[in-house]
Amino acid sequence: MQPSAPVVDPSPAPTPAPGPAPLHERLTPGRARAALLALALGGFSIGTTEFATMGLLPEIADDLGASIPGAGHAITAYALGVVVGAPVITALAARVDRRPLLVALMVAFTLGNAASAFAADLGWLVLARFVAGLPHGAFFGVGAVLGTAVVGPARRGRAVAAMMTGLTLACAVGVPLTAVVGTAVGWRWSFTGVGLLGLATVLALLLRAPSLPVPAGSSVAGELGALRSGPLWVAVGGGAVGFGGMFAVYSYVKPLLTDVTGLGVGTVPLVLGLFGVGMTVGTLLGGRLADRSVLGTVLGGMVATAAVLVVVGLVAPFPVPAVLALVALGVVTQVLGLALQTRLMDLAPAAPSLGAALCHSALNVGNAGGAWLGGLVIAAGYGYVAPAWAGAAVTVVGLVVLLVAGRQPAPHAVATPAVASAAASAAASAATPAAGSAAASAGVSAGVGTIAR
Repeated sequence: MQPSAPVVDPSPAPTPAPGPAPLHERLTPGRARAALLALALGGFSIGTTEFATMGLLPEIADDLGASIPGAGHAITAYALGVVVGAPVITALAARVDRRPLLVALMVAFTLGNAASAFAADLGWLVLARFVAGLPHGAFFGVGAVLGTAVVGPARRGRAVAAMMTGLTLACAVGVPLTAVVGTAVGWRWSFTGVGLLGLATVLALLLRAPSLPVPAGSSVAGELGALRSGPLWVAVGGGAVGFGGMFAVYSYVKPLLTDVTGLGVGTVPLVLGLFGVGMTVGTLLGGRLADRSVLGTVLGGMVATAAVLVVVGLVAPFPVPAVLALVALGVVTQVLGLALQTRLMDLAPAAPSLGAALCHSALNVGNAGGAWLGGLVIAAGYGYVAPAWAGAAVTVVGLVVLLVAGRQPAPHAVATPAVASAAASAAASAATPAAGSAAASAGVSAGVGTIAR
């Protein structure tokens, strides 16, 4: 007797249940806009406190019995807090849902500004400003990831731009307002107002920001592993050097406008407001340009920044051209800053929050270095126009660094354990430039890394 043939079940094999849809497909347009507005409010709060101290130094020094240079240590302390807090907090919070992390960061920010308002002496103020600066870079880094997840990877540049618009509006509105309040009723009320803005941001995030769990496989070790990337550090270093050029001019813009351009002291806040308007325009423009070519926008922003700094040096004695040149400087440097943040996210696909946070560390290194360079050439007797020429030279150095060593393509998609178990066809689809150009930057559930543009 012949053995019977095995029975084959003709029914198709069951297909695995699909995973949850990406966050941006689950949100209504209104909810997405509300989440971006909450992030923008946080950016406005942080931008206001970052630059407010510069306009309040005489009042702070008089009240605390310190010299103006001594009171300036509060500015340095805040910048140091940003440099330290951005990578450390982002890495240690690698496994924390993005929404409660953002809320915690704004709570710390609020407490730091409240402590600044009640500082009994300069030492306590310096400590409070350091604490207030710690959440700065981490907020923008984590917020960039949440914002990208809210609108989808195809519009990631515009998501970052929406959040950064809050920061630039702070330069146009928030900083001049704190200067007016500080002069009229005291500098402590300025920091109190910033603390209230931080509290409002906490409430907005709790009410409007969606939850965004981190991808499976995320860990502190994974975040710190991104720091081994040579191209990442080249981009951070080139950005820090390049941005030093703008800060060399901005740190001494008041004596430039009064002593060289010949404008009255009362006109300076208006010019600073126009500079902030230029930054806002640059943010919106930079988001669209970065969506087309991230690296191209970084390099083009460097070239434009160096060119505008040369123009500032040439037209500084002439009021109208000088003001227009400063507005243009706000535009081009903000285009560069937004594109640099997106580039750093691309270069750290396994840790996009850390990459974005490192951008703010780079900016604050540029802040300190540019201010030092500008003061150096002024102290050498070259005058208040000299920082523009020194700044242009420094920006060119940053451009050369990126051209020589910073043009590597961003890493290809690297799957997390969750992705490794997915179907091969889905993984291939996510790894195409159209579908996966910023999936890791968005922090979507697939957890797939970004591909260079």
